[in-house]
Amino acid sequence: MKKFVMFFMCAVVMLWAFGSANAAEYAGSDSCFKCHPDHVNDWKVSGHPYKLQKAETAKSWMLPLPKGYSWDDISYVIGGAHKKSRYMDKKGYIITMTGPNKDVPGKNQYNLETGTWGDYHPGEKGKKYDCGRCHTTGYKKEGHQDGLEGITGTWAAPGIQCEACHGPASDHVTTGDKSKVKVDKSAALCGQCHVRGDATKVPAGGGFIKHHETYPEILAGVKKNFQCVTCHNPHKRAKFSIKTDCSACHTKQAEAYGMYKGKRMHDVGIKCIECHMPKTTKSATAASKTQGDIRTHVFKINTDPKASMFYDEEVKGKKATFAKGFVTLDFACLNCHKNKDMKWAAEMAKGIHKK
Repeated sequence: MKKFVMFFMCAVVMLWAFGSANAAEYAGSDSCFKCHPDHVNDWKVSGHPYKLQKAETAKSWMLPLPKGYSWDDISYVIGGAHKKSRYMDKKGYIITMTGPNKDVPGKNQYNLETGTWGDYHPGEKGKKYDCGRCHTTGYKKEGHQDGLEGITGTWAAPGIQCEACHGPASDHVTTGDKSKVKVDKSAALCGQCHVRGDATKVPAGGGFIKHHETYPEILAGVKKNFQCVTCHNPHKRAKFSIKTDCSACHTKQAEAYGMYKGKRMHDVGIKCIECHMPKTTKSATAASKTQGDIRTHVFKINTDPKASMFYDEEVKGKKATFAKGFVTLDFACLNCHKNKDMKWAAEMAKGIHKK
């Protein structure tokens, strides 16, 4: 019996050691550059690496600090690429109080597009950073990164690095074996982060869709069977990532509209996305009550002038707002035609592709 127990224990130790020795580790995005320079260069200027970075890295960026703070007071910067930046103090808590005496609630989110300071959970004390699952690579919910009590969880690297999507790649880097790295082209992969809560519902509030909820928008809209990579190069910044034009699939609409040429909308520079992908989402700032700063991926336009894009529902005893699977005419039309109303828009929308 003792021999059996000893044999079993030795076998377990050997299996553990073998598994540990052969478990892939995070190699870092710099290790990808040698073989994939184009992808890494595209990724470098996308927003992904900047979801979170240490202050010592971010201090070289063109970012201001909240009033009352110096870089010696900052541990990490959240964001800072295209939309907004927030800051963590030396204990890892998100800064919510600013001013010379750090006693002014808010003015703690810098909005890059407008050069203004906004309020993020103003005055909330002990605001923990628990966003690592979608802002870092190799995230684990246990522990506190760098021993900072305000941070929930740990990670292998800050920001969305190559391995956040492709998995730990040390074996692939060492051997060059393509089977040693993950290549997942499904929308569900992107949906791991481009979602909040239930993916079958599109969270909204304040008259806009919240944050970057692209995945639930896709599921709620007319392109529910599409993969993100059908239209986008995932390595590039969203603004420059389009690889398939709308007319490639929507040939009838393009032909009916004469590919825009000679038509009124073409003459003023309007493209498909202006109407079918208006900025219904607010990530940082809004230009008006119907123009946020992120384009929708719902696509379908409801031409009923009385239609409402949002609805309320009770969730865990509290009222929550969600968006429906269509865009209304105020978002689709009235951002440009500011002197018109919904009734006019509904009438003009009839046969719009032929006008």
